[in-house]
Amino acid sequence: MYLIRVEAGFAAAHFLSHYHGKCERLHGHNYKVRVWARGPELDSGGMLMDFGELKKSLRDILEDFDHHHLNEEAFFKDDPSAERIAELIYTRLRERLPAAPLHAVEVFETDTSMARYEEG
Repeated sequence: MYLIRVEAGFAAAHFLSHYHGKCERLHGHNYKVRVWARGPELDSGGMLMDFGELKKSLRDILEDFDHHHLNEEAFFKDDPSAERIAELIYTRLRERLPAAPLHAVEVFETDTSMARYEEG
């Protein structure tokens, strides 16, 4: 099985409406996003998929989040948790790259706190 990973980041503000603690107040993160693709076979060029194609799609998606207030995105239902951010990025990547062997999206709020979304 082959695995590849690309990474990009964005900065954004959010708060969690249904959380009781400091994260219920408006605050920001410098998010790091990792996208994993996985598959058993390589193409004729010896690649699972083109890193550049995956990175470009990820960066395009993250532009919609960069320097924004994430609570304004309807998908998050006013609770833009790292889990929901990972799911939305995965969904948007799947729409842009339907044939890509996407495996997972990881969203880091800090160097030590991360959520991962995998389909299925």
